[in-house]
Amino acid sequence: MKLLIVDDMEGATGVIDWSQVMDDQPDYQRFRKVLTGDVNAAIRGACKGGADEIVVSDGHNYARNLLIEELDPRANLNYGSPSSLSMVEGVDKNVDAIMFIAYHARAGTLKAVLCHTWSLNTTNVWINGRITGEFGLNSSVAGSFGVPPLLLTGDRAVCQEALEWVPDLETVCVKTASGRYAAECLPPEKTQVMIEEAACKAVQRFLKGQAPKPIVVDTPVVIRVEFTTPNQADSACILPNTTRVDGRTLDITAPDMVTAYNSFRAVASLGR
Repeated sequence: MKLLIVDDMEGATGVIDWSQVMDDQPDYQRFRKVLTGDVNAAIRGACKGGADEIVVSDGHNYARNLLIEELDPRANLNYGSPSSLSMVEGVDKNVDAIMFIAYHARAGTLKAVLCHTWSLNTTNVWINGRITGEFGLNSSVAGSFGVPPLLLTGDRAVCQEALEWVPDLETVCVKTASGRYAAECLPPEKTQVMIEEAACKAVQRFLKGQAPKPIVVDTPVVIRVEFTTPNQADSACILPNTTRVDGRTLDITAPDMVTAYNSFRAVASLGR
């Protein structure tokens, strides 16, 4: 079984502020270590459950967050940005299943730590009319390759969001938010045990044929992007296959999910 583990950072154990996840901020180095601990717990559990090949894709910001010298050596690491499939780099390389570590809820979610969708400049994102965060977006890319999601970790809000997409997904709630910058957090000594146990169970379910189904979206795919200001949409709508909906919103139409995803990445980069 070949497993892809992808990480973000806002949903890592103990993270409640941007200063902990941005590389020019004072707490970032501490929380790189914590994030690596969360990912290592997933690797340990996956190996215990029966995975025999593991690749980790660092997906936060410029994809240079995990401490490779502390990463469990049973996993290889996709590192750096830009890459062909961004947050799910490697999902097209004969992967059997995927896990999402340290994820956050979509923009505008009530009581969700550092909630946003891809960029702070995007207010909302929809796939074929369904509002989505980064879990739905990235899982849909994985699903286009027939890859099912097995596990997600993060705060309570993103766990609930993911279960709306995949009701039988394994989830680990590492913190419960009381606001965007506040949460009741479990310590790493507890969360790493929880993540390891859940990863083991998720892989065992997969090997028994009891894993969730891949998320497969209808084609052609329409991704709608709502920006914070009209000038961001002004910049983004110069791309082909985009249609302006209103002052802050445009639609991207693509023949498949991977094309839609990469077009969305380009639109989000232009709309700054």
